[in-house]
Amino acid sequence: MSATYPENLRQDVESYLQDLRFSEEALTAGLEEAMRYSLLAGGKRIRPVLALATARAVGLQPSEVMPLAAALELIHTYSLIHDDLPAMDDDELRRGQPTCHVKFGEDVAILAGDGLYAEAFRHLLTHQRSAPERVLLAAAELAAATGVNGMVGGQYADVSSDTTAGPAALRRLHELKTGRLIGASVLCVLLLGGVADGPAMDPFGRFATELGVLFQIVDDILDVTGTDDALGKPRGSDERHGKRTYVSEFGIERARELAAQSHETALQALAEAAQRSPVAAGAPQRSDTDELQQITDFIYTRTS
Repeated sequence: MSATYPENLRQDVESYLQDLRFSEEALTAGLEEAMRYSLLAGGKRIRPVLALATARAVGLQPSEVMPLAAALELIHTYSLIHDDLPAMDDDELRRGQPTCHVKFGEDVAILAGDGLYAEAFRHLLTHQRSAPERVLLAAAELAAATGVNGMVGGQYADVSSDTTAGPAALRRLHELKTGRLIGASVLCVLLLGGVADGPAMDPFGRFATELGVLFQIVDDILDVTGTDDALGKPRGSDERHGKRTYVSEFGIERARELAAQSHETALQALAEAAQRSPVAAGAPQRSDTDELQQITDFIYTRTS
């Protein structure tokens, strides 16, 4: 059974995303439709919820970082649209509905992904009400986490025949492809809260990195053991495309052992971060890492 999830935070994210609009003229209304089609397709919203929970962990109100949280989800959605394209994973279903390129055409899907990425930064830089220098630091971290030395670089390593074999290279690939954006969901909040130079930065960083790896290991396991209905797409996609995964590298039982180890490592880092009790400058409340633990447990036990 899956662990408790901070559903109230997910609902807050969902409501905020529903209100986002991107097109200001009739010529681009169709592009906005494609962008919102994928953005509002549902899901657990793990990255923005993680950001809101991190805010609580450093004594901020979750609503204070909602623009950042929305930007994280816009970027994640862009990555899913492009991942699903025929030149990449060539998937026809995402979250139980036709993928963006199936619904709107490959050309529009590419542009929808491009648009979401650009709008993510516009929204963050326009609507995030933190000290300007902190917003810029968060934007720089988000760009780095999603660029050549982050998510896009990891995606390249995933499709490149030149990627080194072996467990260390596999972990590094997924630290970049999946882990950097999940990590940014934590680290950008610390930057916005002005606690990035404090004693908890290192354990929070280790927590965020390990959480990204844990997510990927579980994702690889579910691609083999999950059901099409639960996953919202056909299972076995990784195997069909010859992807290197934790299951193909280690086998299903060892992958489960690695997930358990990663879960424990993430919780240890979180406990250390909580013990150091980081509090943002002018924070109106005490720090609370309970929701971060809930998210960690949920990622470990999730079934979809």
